[in-house]
Amino acid sequence: MSNKTKIEWTEQTWNPATGCTKVSPGCAHCYAEGMARRLQAMGVKGYENGFGLTLLPDRLNEPLKRKRPTVYFVNSMSDLFHEEIPDDYIKDIFRVIEQAPQHTFQVLTKRAERMADFMRGRRAPSNAWFGVTVENRAHGLPRIDQLRSVEARIRFLSVEPLLEDLGDVDLTRIHWVIVGGESGPLARPMQPQWASNIRRQCDVQKVAFFFKQWGGWGPDGEKRAKKNNGRMLDGRTWDGVPEGLIVGDEKNLLA
Repeated sequence: MSNKTKIEWTEQTWNPATGCTKVSPGCAHCYAEGMARRLQAMGVKGYENGFGLTLLPDRLNEPLKRKRPTVYFVNSMSDLFHEEIPDDYIKDIFRVIEQAPQHTFQVLTKRAERMADFMRGRRAPSNAWFGVTVENRAHGLPRIDQLRSVEARIRFLSVEPLLEDLGDVDLTRIHWVIVGGESGPLARPMQPQWASNIRRQCDVQKVAFFFKQWGGWGPDGEKRAKKNNGRMLDGRTWDGVPEGLIVGDEKNLLA
């Protein structure tokens, strides 16, 4: 089903598949895994297998039923390029995206190598944005190079949870960077200088920068509820988005 979401950089989630498996340190405290277990306990349709990979073809056409332009996060409860999702099913998802040009679809993956292989020789629909998770240097930075090879209108980085200083980051052919700390009872702290380092590089390299949250640890190093830590960085909020898109409390203006 498609649902409204509290994720600050999108509007709705669309999950034609649910469930996933861990591939890197960013997965350690996966929010989707815990949510899937709760939905399974509640008897919610689509989560009978908990967090086991499940294809849900009955959800494929949901965006086609919505006429108002909407920003969709694709597979927020899974990974579109999970190794158990067949190529033909991914093609079905992209056919739906092409049939709904009024919407914007954000595809985020940690499986950047498969994404690059699948997209080789293909051009993404103009309303499909491609992104990779970059939680650290060892696993995250190589994904950026894979993302660069994808022919897409917008390429973005989800630097969340940010687990260490990334050092110098080449943002060539990247249009948007989202940074955030980890939330939840087992959250790992994010140091302010790590986030500031990325913000400065976005400014120098002319890339839109969005600071999502501090998460479970504040910039003062104290652990508290996520909402109490806020989303101020270097004295202000940062709500940069690629040109033509407004998210949050505003309406999507991308035609």
